[in-house]
Amino acid sequence: MGYSDPTASRDLLGNRSLCFIFICAFGLVTLLQQILYGKNYIKRVKTSELFERWRNLQVCKWAQNKEQAENFRTSLSRCCNAPSFLFTTKRNTPSGSKLRYEVDTSGILHISPEIFKMFPDDMPYSKSQFKKCAVIGNGGIIKTSKCGREIDAADFVFRCNIPPISDMYSEDVGSKTDLVTVNPSIITERFQKLEKWRKPFYDILRNYENSSVVLPAFYNTRNTDVSFRVKYMLDDFESARGVFFFHPQYLLNYFEMCVLCQNVCFCFGLCDSTHCQFNQ
Repeated sequence: MGYSDPTASRDLLGNRSLCFIFICAFGLVTLLQQILYGKNYIKRVKTSELFERWRNLQVCKWAQNKEQAENFRTSLSRCCNAPSFLFTTKRNTPSGSKLRYEVDTSGILHISPEIFKMFPDDMPYSKSQFKKCAVIGNGGIIKTSKCGREIDAADFVFRCNIPPISDMYSEDVGSKTDLVTVNPSIITERFQKLEKWRKPFYDILRNYENSSVVLPAFYNTRNTDVSFRVKYMLDDFESARGVFFFHPQYLLNYFEMCVLCQNVCFCFGLCDSTHCQFNQ
């Protein structure tokens, strides 16, 4: 869940961004193969063969296979139950229960009444709720692409790690946002864990208008307090913005490489079609 600050790095179209795109795309294909064909499907292949597949993928003509898309959506729902298990809710994480962290598996969090109050009653989204979704990363690869209008035309836009969407970028990346992820490391490194001034971070979130925020509070023990402070901060500013926390069990047994791919899989269950720009 790394964060690429566009003000700190100018390698927007460099090797790091391209490598990240390739890893995420390959990981997503690997996940699909695991779900459809079983874990024994994975086999060793040459690196040159992987890059050749990626090049062919970029130039091939695309047409949606509705039957295969529905089969994959059904398989994904069966294995991961994304529509009802992506976020912690009062329904799937009762008060008094114990939640095991995703990475720090020896760490267990007791769900106190105070923590329980922060959870929504149920998942805010349902299966196949939207016709078209867009998943946007934060690495800078679609700068100068002029994709903004196409992105904003989606019914649901999912952005990763509070990427910039100001006027100087909107022509390329759009501005519409329904859900945005925040890596707690960003809050720790750039905003001193919200232990001092909180308004600079609040002002950044205001750029996303009424979009909801989702954080990996239960990825490891270090993330929990920082993630909770985001919820407390927005309550202090009387913001109506929704704050959600990823459930640590979602996709845990299937895919741990790329959180962006988890977001894509979530949208597969939420939308009839999903369009991905892996790096923004």
